[in-house]
Amino acid sequence: MASKDHGPSIKDDDTYEALRDDGASKQKAARIANAQANDSQHPSAKGGKAPPYEEWTKSDLYERAQELGIEGRSSMSKADLITAMRNS
Repeated sequence: MASKDHGPSIKDDDTYEALRDDGASKQKAARIANAQANDSQHPSAKGGKAPPYEEWTKSDLYERAQELGIEGRSSMSKADLITAMRNS
């Protein structure tokens, strides 16, 4: 069976579907599927070296929220984006 196309925000539809079938939330499935599809991402290698969200630009926060599949991000303020990403 062919996998569904979940749109441009999901980079690996098969992984996304498998995670959703296993009970993962939409945000968690999107986060994992996109990280696995991106060869430049090495989440385990980062180890807390990224600056705190408060030091990010709103544009950078928006892009990360998009990667995480956070809904309603286009109308969020910088503080709202930070809160939504910390709660995802």
